[in-house]
Amino acid sequence: MKYHSIAIDGPAASGKSTVAKNLAKTLNYIYIDTGAMYRATTYKAISLGIDLEDQNAYDFLNNTEFVFKDGELYMDNLNMSVLNRLKAVANNVSLVASHKPVRNKLVELQQAIAKQSNVVMDGRDIGTVVLKDADLKIFMIASVEVRAERRFNELNKLGLKHTQTLSELIEDIQRRDDYDSSRAYNPLRQAEDAELIDTSDISIGEVTGLLYEKYISKLKGEI
Repeated sequence: MKYHSIAIDGPAASGKSTVAKNLAKTLNYIYIDTGAMYRATTYKAISLGIDLEDQNAYDFLNNTEFVFKDGELYMDNLNMSVLNRLKAVANNVSLVASHKPVRNKLVELQQAIAKQSNVVMDGRDIGTVVLKDADLKIFMIASVEVRAERRFNELNKLGLKHTQTLSELIEDIQRRDDYDSSRAYNPLRQAEDAELIDTSDISIGEVTGLLYEKYISKLKGEI
């Protein structure tokens, strides 16, 4: 049986996770938030007290379980929705995600899921590394101001209203962009066959509808 996949990449808070989740629900596909897996790994590494700089200290991933239920990530049966947005996690996830052993392990897990089901997967290297043969590839961007405001509102909804100011979020997002785009291994970049979509002035609903139409049209062209 041939399984289908949609790859959505982009920088932090570009809207890719919300769009991917909505699109997966509409298509009845499994939604895989790869960024959540890196954040959860960071949370566990901090909890274990390992040296985050040591790329060889992440062998705990061999005994870590990641399960997606209704679009949310559970790591070792722990719902990571709120924990993944803690400031300590946000401040260190780019470092953790830059380690080759970490990326190799999580990419292996992500590809295994895609081989067993239809998926909508979002992250930073989906179209370039994880799902090179995805049926549809999208690269989403937005201005840093818009992205910071989205993240600010997201934190408020999670009950983390006072963890960071809007200006602090702008600085953090800019720092993360630079780190993710310049890392040596699997950096954030647009795949050659990915469509670029700027979501700065488009609602999440409109973007979801646009991608749905693009995807259905693409599938019909293959029949």
